[in-house]
Amino acid sequence: MARSALDEMSKSGAFMRTASTFRNLISKQPNSPFLPESGRYHLYISYACPWASRCLASLKIKGLEKAITFTSVKPIWGRTKETDEHMGWVFPASDTEEPEAHPDILNGAKSIRDLYELSSSNYTGKYTVPVLWDKKLKTIVNNESSDIIRMFNAEFNDIAENAALDLYPPHLRAEIDETNEWIYSGINNGVYKCGFARKQEPYEEAITQLYDALEKCENILAKQRYLCGDTLSEADIRLFVTLIRFDEVYAVHFKCNKKLLREYPNLFNYTKDIFQIPGMSSSVNMEHIKRHYYGSHPSINPFGIIPLGPDINFASPHDRDDKFSK
Repeated sequence: MARSALDEMSKSGAFMRTASTFRNLISKQPNSPFLPESGRYHLYISYACPWASRCLASLKIKGLEKAITFTSVKPIWGRTKETDEHMGWVFPASDTEEPEAHPDILNGAKSIRDLYELSSSNYTGKYTVPVLWDKKLKTIVNNESSDIIRMFNAEFNDIAENAALDLYPPHLRAEIDETNEWIYSGINNGVYKCGFARKQEPYEEAITQLYDALEKCENILAKQRYLCGDTLSEADIRLFVTLIRFDEVYAVHFKCNKKLLREYPNLFNYTKDIFQIPGMSSSVNMEHIKRHYYGSHPSINPFGIIPLGPDINFASPHDRDDKFSK
């Protein structure tokens, strides 16, 4: 049974991600046990994790920070229990131990694992972030990022400060779904298939798919501002969290070095464009990102040395306004 991403291996040496297990939905329907109420829900994240970061980014750009609180764990995995060797997401002991990471004041949990075990006494899966927690029922609502960003987009508009923003508009849903599918397979999960491969053949297969998908994105973004036309959508948020980590982590740590993000003019400027959307930059903590990847995978980086570069300034000017001005 996989307890972390490092356990998810096939016999061929390929990385095989297992599905999320808590899939309850917050809904305005009168019979829903999880109604969209201000102050009821809490999002547990790691700034390092792209899946959690896409949720935090959605929360921030929808203007839900007053309605939904959040806590980040420490960036580097630690022991989650004294009784076994599992390494995973842990909370700091105090607010001053780790910048931008905080203790769990809701449940007194020492690790994300504790939250899973509070929610289900016989849980046997992975202890992943994000975790969307219900303070009222004291349980995990959902741990699947794709569900959480949809809920943040649609179910809290009565209390969202940016309710007019629709990241999943009805007329684009089929295109967004199709785009999400190939970007997830080739890029979001593709970098992990490269990085966690334990044999040459699955690595080469994954890296071919990764760069085919990146080239496809580059060509799309040569013609339009966003992945699905002139409208920012959840597909852009989902791609962004991988791109922002690409040169800093994946190119080195996951051996995705055939071509850097900075060598793709459209993708690189697009990443800066998304980063500069109000609220997005505060969902990115590059120190947490780099310390996590280089410090939590000793089978890949046994000495835990963190590369100093490339230290990209994503707040620098881009060409997307001029290129696609209306």
